[in-house]
Amino acid sequence: MKKHYIAILLMMFIVPLAGELKFYPFEGEFHSFRVSFGSPAFLFFLLWLRSTSFMLSGLLSGLSVLVFRMLLDWSTGDGSWTSSFLFHLPAFLYYVIYAGIFYLAKANDLYSSPLRIGLLSILAEITASMIELLLPLTYSSAAFILTFSIISKLLIAAVIRSFFVLSFFFITNLRHAEFAAEQQKEQNKHILLLISSLYEEAIQLTKSLQNAENITRDCYKLYKDVNDDHFLLTKNQLAQNILEIAGQVHEIKKDNQRIYASLTQLISDGELHDYMTASELAEIIVQSHQKYARSLGKNIAFDLQVEKTLPPLHVYTVLSLVNNLVSNAVESIQDSGCIRIFFYRKEQYIAFQVADTGPGIPLKKRNLIFKPGYTTKFDVSGNPSTGMGLPYIKDLANSLNGSLTLEENSPSNETIFTITLPPQHLIREG
Repeated sequence: MKKHYIAILLMMFIVPLAGELKFYPFEGEFHSFRVSFGSPAFLFFLLWLRSTSFMLSGLLSGLSVLVFRMLLDWSTGDGSWTSSFLFHLPAFLYYVIYAGIFYLAKANDLYSSPLRIGLLSILAEITASMIELLLPLTYSSAAFILTFSIISKLLIAAVIRSFFVLSFFFITNLRHAEFAAEQQKEQNKHILLLISSLYEEAIQLTKSLQNAENITRDCYKLYKDVNDDHFLLTKNQLAQNILEIAGQVHEIKKDNQRIYASLTQLISDGELHDYMTASELAEIIVQSHQKYARSLGKNIAFDLQVEKTLPPLHVYTVLSLVNNLVSNAVESIQDSGCIRIFFYRKEQYIAFQVADTGPGIPLKKRNLIFKPGYTTKFDVSGNPSTGMGLPYIKDLANSLNGSLTLEENSPSNETIFTITLPPQHLIREG
């Protein structure tokens, strides 16, 4: 939003200045009519500020041109304020009429058609120029005649200026599209690299799981042997079996250390960092959980609020933490409810808050929810959840010098979890 206001102020500054780069193509009663770079500059801003009302852009540009030229007259002592106002009033109307034609033609729907935009800009400029030419004569005794020579000069100027601006604007857009395509290409390479690396770790993890299964089988066999009335193993044989099991556990430990080191490098390697705006990240979280809620047959409304001043955030860190909280909120709501998600600054930290209208957490159980294995959720078959979600989030937040807290007394009777993290773990270095 701040950049948008800056662009509007830039338009109000550049258009009047560009209007001073001018020449006078006519003589006689039209000698004061100027052809300048103000019109091309205004057309460029109309195309650039597509989210701003055309009429607002026209009014602001026309007003800034009128005030600027009146101040120039005042600084040179050229006439009274009234005469200066009447003299430059047609210039004000030029920009208003120009913008009005774009507004009436609903030009926002034409951005994908450069030719139609070009024809519209030529029409707008000729129409506005004719009115700017003729208006001064309406409050004077001079007669006016629009000749073919005058109209042809207006047409040539309109074509040249419109072609120049449209070429520059759409070439800029084309370059931006090429840059976006390059970024997408790099993103695809990034994803492929992640997938290939994760595939390697999946193979290693499969080996580790097989080792764990072997250990479980050997331990159970040893347990049965020890409890057997005919237990015949000697002390040395028992020690040997235990030593073999310890060796297998050590093998799992080495595998896990290698997997951990590899995954840590994937996350912390500067070349693989991926950042997105806070709004984009929050939208991804909401969209994915809207689908999750529908898959569970729940009617859940999502309320998303993101502080506009937040910088781009590290994708994997935010998703790892906030996704878990929002998933818990979706699962806690019975049939229908509301989930509110906030991204904001909290003193020197960046905070992520998730609030839901589920059944809540009883006071006597609030000290248990962060303990591994504790759960209040069961699937349709009655099997309990792992109870590792909140402990994982809390441990990860703590490892990043942040925190995860549960609001004790919510005035809205919502369950509210808040993650606070120092910015250095979330934003791009430098």
